[in-house]
Amino acid sequence: MVTTAPSRWNVANAVTIARIALVPFFVVALLAADGESVGWRLTATAIFLVAAASDRLDGYLARRDNLITDLGKLLDPIADKLLIGAGLIGLSMLGDLPWWVTVVILVRELGITAMRFMVLRYAVMPASRGGKLKTVLQVVAIALFLLPLDELPAVVGVLAIAAMAAAVAVTLVTGVDYVRQALRLRHTARA
Repeated sequence: MVTTAPSRWNVANAVTIARIALVPFFVVALLAADGESVGWRLTATAIFLVAAASDRLDGYLARRDNLITDLGKLLDPIADKLLIGAGLIGLSMLGDLPWWVTVVILVRELGITAMRFMVLRYAVMPASRGGKLKTVLQVVAIALFLLPLDELPAVVGVLAIAAMAAAVAVTLVTGVDYVRQALRLRHTARA
């Protein structure tokens, strides 16, 4: 029995492309009225959460319907990085999040992505449980910071700071772990 590869133009990839397409709308909503409008902040938060939730949907559809393609494998992490990066940069531009947090997370994200490409000749480095936890923490922390915190009880701001601190810590720890994995892969391949 001959099986054909799934078309790269499938519903799972369409969801990923839609997620990428949401990023500019998210940025416009976040930066509207210099980030001071409660309505625009809530709109930005809603767009961010829809885009973040669609990450689970595209993966589920791809696995359930056997729609995994090279295009999907390429676009999915790009969509993740665009959404997270846009959220962090936008919040830092508005002065709601220190730039050092944005720089630390983005340097780690881009560095690990580059490292993954460099070790591809040895093996594919799949996302670890820690990497998945990191993504969840980043999404939760960014979503909390997107809320109009000045209009909410102070406890929400405290939760936002705690979530971002946890996200930064797990981002750094998993980054070190991925570097260790890459070095081990390279060493094993050369042996």
